[in-house]
Amino acid sequence: MTEFSMIKPVRSYYQVVPGLIVTALLAAAAAWLTRLPWLAHIGLGALTLAIISGIVIGNTLYPRLATYCDSGVLLAKQRLLRIGIILFGFRITLQQIAGVGLRGVVIDAIIVGSTFLFACLVGIRLLKIDRQTVWLIGAGSSICGAAAVLATEPVVRAESSRVAVAVATVVLFGTAGILLYPVIFSLLPGVSAAQFGIFTGSTLHEVAQVVAAGHAIGPEAESMAVITKMLRVMMLAPFLLLLGSWLKQQRGAHSQNASRSFPWFALLFILVALFNSLQLLPATVVSQLNQLADLLLAMAMAALGLTTRLSALKQAGSRPLLLGLLMFCWLIAGGGALNFIVQHFMV
Repeated sequence: MTEFSMIKPVRSYYQVVPGLIVTALLAAAAAWLTRLPWLAHIGLGALTLAIISGIVIGNTLYPRLATYCDSGVLLAKQRLLRIGIILFGFRITLQQIAGVGLRGVVIDAIIVGSTFLFACLVGIRLLKIDRQTVWLIGAGSSICGAAAVLATEPVVRAESSRVAVAVATVVLFGTAGILLYPVIFSLLPGVSAAQFGIFTGSTLHEVAQVVAAGHAIGPEAESMAVITKMLRVMMLAPFLLLLGSWLKQQRGAHSQNASRSFPWFALLFILVALFNSLQLLPATVVSQLNQLADLLLAMAMAALGLTTRLSALKQAGSRPLLLGLLMFCWLIAGGGALNFIVQHFMV
């Protein structure tokens, strides 16, 4: 019995290595692709490229390797994802919040809440889309794109195909926003670059997309957009805590798996962000931790792509894309109106 207990962990270790190697290679390839000028120009980040690569490999070569790699791929999609989200807290500090000011906090909070509620109302009530897909699209649109979709997945226990559909809407309409936002700014002569930067950071999906759109407008807009966006990213943790608590009540407090609904990793994310605000670690260490978070999240994205089948995406139909389009229009029109009201009345 003792001998078996010693051998079992070793066997488990060797079972997960092949899958982890595959996801790490895809993550590294995605990171390399982001250095290509034309991809950097359109704002495709490593997370987006990792899931695209994973889907391509997952529907061509991976089925032949699935027997050997599934254990490691599943580990990357679940455990490494949570660790990556926790380490993501090293990107956030309370000093960043102070730099944006109370107006940025209020704008982000209102947009996150209203956008998610709008997604639930339109997606579930009008378009009759399943709740998991709606929640994922709502989270990705309202907070921080693919990273928010990935973080929400274990809370709502969504299938890989639904996660991939949600990520697809973020990629499609967020990339369109990179091209559209500079045009909108040129049509608003009375709006300053700083004001439009706050609007960009509070409404565009991905961090990489915010950087690309802000850079196209100017340095001041880019700086304000990134700070506002990082503040919005910080709202991921309280969002997951609230969603997890609500789902726990819906599923029943005495349900056997109810405790799984509480996203403990989100609480750790907050603690890491607070610790990072103290600036106790050297900048080089924080930079390395951020790189590790990028790697783990990219591996999780690659794992998600590897387990996604295009046939499942086709079965999802056009309604999720329609919801993504409506969310995109809401973020521009509704988000713009909210920005104007808050920035006009809060001095």
